[in-house]
Amino acid sequence: MRSTRGALCFLAVLGSAAAVAAPPASDTNVQRGAYLVRIMGCNDCHTPMKMGPKGPESDMTRMLTGHPADLKLPPPPDLGKGPWVWTGSGSMTAFAGPWGVSYAINLTPDPETGIGKWTEKMFIDAMRTGRHLGKGRPILPPMPWSGIREATDRDLKAIFAYLRSLPPVKNAIPEPVEPPKAGP
Repeated sequence: MRSTRGALCFLAVLGSAAAVAAPPASDTNVQRGAYLVRIMGCNDCHTPMKMGPKGPESDMTRMLTGHPADLKLPPPPDLGKGPWVWTGSGSMTAFAGPWGVSYAINLTPDPETGIGKWTEKMFIDAMRTGRHLGKGRPILPPMPWSGIREATDRDLKAIFAYLRSLPPVKNAIPEPVEPPKAGP
């Protein structure tokens, strides 16, 4: 009984049984990666939202392409000292908080604007260390890399294989914006 309630609660959080379907029987790296990307919610930030008949929904024509290059945003609102400390854009691809402004990156294998030049090692290192390309600037909130770093090497390799299997989409993402400097 307890596990049934837990499963129902999990389904309610995700919104549909399709979102928690078991991985395909032929568990290839790409298929497993697709499954992991779906259940880990990567589309929640890396796929722009659009307004649908029942409200915001993922724009799957832009799946995993990150913050739309053509979406220019004004400065984020000043949230003061709290209790609210961060905000997100309507596209759900840009976020502002004490860290500055972060943009969801293009996860397609475009070599110029996506992860096309990344190696599997760079991807795994980025997910393990919370550093862009595994050694650069910090990966900013709300990216949940601290939880993803607990994934197995097999799962991270599968995610990378799936992302590399996507069609490359040219979509240049803005650089993160540093937080304003505190006064003297």
